[in-house]
Amino acid sequence: MEDDAELFYRQLPKVELHAHLNGSVSVATMERLIARKPHLNIDHSMTAILKGQRRTLDECFQVFKVIHQLIDTEEDLLMVTKSVIREFAEDGVRYLELRSTPRADSKTGLTKRRYVESIIEAIRQCKEENVDTEVRFLVAVDRRNGAEVAMETVKLAEDYMLASDGLVVGVDLSGDPNVGHGKDFLPALQKARNCGLKLALHMSEVPSQKEESELLLTLPPDRIGHGTFLHPEVGGSQSLVDRVREKNIPLELCLTSNVKGQTVGSYQKHHFPYWYQLGHPCVLCTDDKGVFSTSLSMEYQLAAATFGLSREAVWTLSQQAIGCSFATDAVRQQLQQRWALLLPEVFPTSSCLHREPTALQTCGQGL
Repeated sequence: MEDDAELFYRQLPKVELHAHLNGSVSVATMERLIARKPHLNIDHSMTAILKGQRRTLDECFQVFKVIHQLIDTEEDLLMVTKSVIREFAEDGVRYLELRSTPRADSKTGLTKRRYVESIIEAIRQCKEENVDTEVRFLVAVDRRNGAEVAMETVKLAEDYMLASDGLVVGVDLSGDPNVGHGKDFLPALQKARNCGLKLALHMSEVPSQKEESELLLTLPPDRIGHGTFLHPEVGGSQSLVDRVREKNIPLELCLTSNVKGQTVGSYQKHHFPYWYQLGHPCVLCTDDKGVFSTSLSMEYQLAAATFGLSREAVWTLSQQAIGCSFATDAVRQQLQQRWALLLPEVFPTSSCLHREPTALQTCGQGL
């Protein structure tokens, strides 16, 4: 039986801006994939990090390698993407930005273009089937693949930005943070910015990235993923904080991911309150809801319980995330109106009913 808190956080309209497609596959969908490919001898313990478990960052990336073996056809991609979108919608996510690195597989005939097209088709089908979530796609650059592939990926993103009726909106820089250096990707990222793509960059995931973060901030990114070691209390610097605040660059913060991946020691030690208390735009995200066995509702509930946020503060946090999205001004305005309409349902007896809807807030460079 769902208790009052669980019901509130599920009903809360939410914005998810940092969700890797392959890491967001649920246990139920994973069962379907495993059943399709029994010859791989994969079980669930290899595809998810359950409650109470932790893994090193390197072990987390090993989990993704297993998942990639299960998703290697256009049919797999279409099914997985639709399932992920539906699950986010069921969890109360009303705007979703998915991200994924285009992959090819010579054995199945999957190409990088068909990879992107399969995801776009899944988004379109969900729209036609009236799934109650507005979805956009970020094409991800995996730093493990090097600078040349990064440039090819950006070209792919540019092509589909122009050919997807606005569904492809940006580029993500991700992958193992201990591989390569941000300077190698600057030309590709600058090309992406020049052609109108938004930039969501994983930054300062590990302590050794201070110099790289300084370099990437010269672009600057439109949003920062994680930013775990930006601030001086954990080995970053005040100058990094000042530059992020000066540009008003939102942070995509993923509590469970950071704790289970052991880049943060505990929920209490997470960097969310550092930025939140500064009044800096912070967006709670799942990162990989399937791998880390979480949901966006759970992340909001965790943040509220850990950092003493009232339900009104949680509502504001959710609503402000709209302005940090890569959606058009028109879509953001529609989302603001949606939040205003949902307010009486979420707070049926609260004085919040009498507040004026929050004005459209815009975060980040160039939004």
